[in-house]
Amino acid sequence: MLEVADLVKHYGPVRAVDGISFSVKPGEVFGLLGHNGAGKTTTIRLLNGVLRPTSGTARVFGLCPINDGLTVRQRSGVLTETPSLEERLSARQNLRYYADLYGVEASQVPGRFEALLQTFELSEVGDGRVGGFSKGMKQRLALCRALLHQPELLYLDEPTAGLDPVAARRVIALIREQSRVGGRTVVICTHNLGEAEQICDRVAVLERGKLLAIGTPAELARAYQHSAKVLIEVAPETIEQALACARGFEGVEARAENGQLSLTGLSRQRIPELVAALVKLDVSVYRVEPQEASLEDVYFALHQRADQPPQAHPAPEVKA
Repeated sequence: MLEVADLVKHYGPVRAVDGISFSVKPGEVFGLLGHNGAGKTTTIRLLNGVLRPTSGTARVFGLCPINDGLTVRQRSGVLTETPSLEERLSARQNLRYYADLYGVEASQVPGRFEALLQTFELSEVGDGRVGGFSKGMKQRLALCRALLHQPELLYLDEPTAGLDPVAARRVIALIREQSRVGGRTVVICTHNLGEAEQICDRVAVLERGKLLAIGTPAELARAYQHSAKVLIEVAPETIEQALACARGFEGVEARAENGQLSLTGLSRQRIPELVAALVKLDVSVYRVEPQEASLEDVYFALHQRADQPPQAHPAPEVKA
């Protein structure tokens, strides 16, 4: 569905996208993660043919976004972070207008956008002027617009921004449905790491235009398991002794947290070694709870690694 090879985009001296490569399979939910300025939005614009790359190649549906931009955009749906709706028109007028631009058959227009308005709970305000809508309502209407022409590929930039928890949950369910049932490919740019872990098949982590790592959330968690926590409950009177013991293990950070040890940097393989050392010191160990690395743990570990000298931290093997 998407094939990107050594893609580069410069804005003068700024490398907004710096030699990234990745592919996305049909029906996959693929996440682009990164801070503001990481290159996520520029990448989407390159894939839509809105920007011309400085070098490298991108293929969407096997087509060049620059030479075949009209076809690529006809088969894609885009939700930008700013909805950019026609605010003097009503919701229904907006959808009718964009249906004409997308070339949706007139006979299909009313039923299709009424179904979308109902899905996103906008039916009752469908005749209201969009300029009076809240941010969340505009976001939901922009989602309706992105799905109006039933695209094969969806680009969603912060799709749940401005939505209340109930509406956000429905949007997440819809994204899953678009991929699993509708067979659509979805590319999501997001800061919400919990949502990305919940719905993305694979994610790519970007930093200042570079690709730091790519893989499934589980693959990345295994690669960065050292950043996960291990909680150890010990007898309260031995907590300081246990802390000193844990801090004696190279690379381990330990602190007291809610009456128990909270450790990072301790691999699963070394847990028995630490427990044995504690028991040898007559520290009573009541509970050991390894916690799997979350996507948030991985994300911050990658960015911390990127901020340090490259010779100290070789590139992760999971990187494509």
